[in-house]
Amino acid sequence: MTIYHFIGIKGTGMSALAQILHDSGEKVQGSDVDKVFFTQRSLEEKQIPILPFSKDNITEELTIIAGNAFSDDHAEIQAAKELGLPFYRYHDFLGEWLKQYTSIAVTGAHGKTSTTGLLAHVLYQNYPISYLIGDGTGHGQIDSKYFVFEACEYRRHFLAYQPDYAIMTNIDYDHPDYFTSIDDVFDAFQSMAENVKKGIIACGDDEHLQQIQAKVPVLYYGFAESNDFQAKNINETSEGTTFDVFVRNNYYATFTIPMYGNHNILNALSVITICHYENMTADEIQKISTFTGVKRRFTEKQLGNQILIDDYAHHPKEIEATLDSVRKKYPNKKVTAIFQPHTYTRTKTFLQEFADSLNTADHVFLCDIFGSAREGSGKLTIHDLQALIENSQLLTIGNIDVLAAYTDSVFVFMGAGDIQKFQEAYEKIAQESTSEA
Repeated sequence: MTIYHFIGIKGTGMSALAQILHDSGEKVQGSDVDKVFFTQRSLEEKQIPILPFSKDNITEELTIIAGNAFSDDHAEIQAAKELGLPFYRYHDFLGEWLKQYTSIAVTGAHGKTSTTGLLAHVLYQNYPISYLIGDGTGHGQIDSKYFVFEACEYRRHFLAYQPDYAIMTNIDYDHPDYFTSIDDVFDAFQSMAENVKKGIIACGDDEHLQQIQAKVPVLYYGFAESNDFQAKNINETSEGTTFDVFVRNNYYATFTIPMYGNHNILNALSVITICHYENMTADEIQKISTFTGVKRRFTEKQLGNQILIDDYAHHPKEIEATLDSVRKKYPNKKVTAIFQPHTYTRTKTFLQEFADSLNTADHVFLCDIFGSAREGSGKLTIHDLQALIENSQLLTIGNIDVLAAYTDSVFVFMGAGDIQKFQEAYEKIAQESTSEA
């Protein structure tokens, strides 16, 4: 019996896939850097071994699954190739694994993780399922009826998949280090659409998704009258958002989600659409109301009279959506945005858009740009963004205590890098000052 060895097991997709194989009865281990990542807690809870990178980890009985961030000259990959071991890249292995199930891919420029989590939650309340969420959460069951997974467009990795269904949340320009234009992104999604075997659930309010051509049925959802599935009569309460769903202009049912903002209604509507298409009852789908969220997506914590929110938003549209949700949930509180840009190319490409979206907050703090594994540094600095946001301030771990002055405020820590360390540092200082008092 082979042991699956994950090179870069702490990556969000890799961590989730390792958990799925483990839950499905396979032997799993992995290697990574020593740095602590939020994804590793689940691996440790399942007692999946995490080794420091070393070519000595690579032995005869292994099947290798390598994370996409690691090039072929990585020491462990070279050792695996020298031994002639079975070798897969993450997306290629996942493409093979999901063929055992009725698979549902969730893709889009924004909202993938939240939508995958929401769909997995609803299906899991009703059936045995497996799921892979991009927040590092994975669950496997041998008798799964469905396999729900997040499919990333970066470097066209999602073309390794041939899912039964695909949910497409939106098409937008991102990953400017790879895609050349919005047309290039659309081309990738069009190619993905051609891989889908049974049906596509697409947001009809998205002008680019309206242009998708497919050989399978395309069901559209959204707020506009022209959609197959439409949300109407939206009502926001202290518990969340309630709305009616109309199917081809006929009232279907009323749903409640414990979230705020139009983007969350659209995510929920995509889930309702696929579940309805798969003949689930309204009662079964209404279990959507018990969803508790995914990691690093509007994750809340109270600290005295301050609310701390951790969110993965790293694109201007995502920042806009997150801040909109905060305003709707906390209409009487001041909103303080703490943003760490992710990658120099993305920051440069969307510099003005970042400024515009952050300007909707009452106060803005900026952290240094977080370079990705693919890109160490750039000529651009955080000062270029600061210059476009009036009264914005720079935040470091060293001056984190400035946040204490913003009483009765909502702090939104946003970014795809290591923004969590700023929140952790602030929590530590706040708790120390409380205990001293």
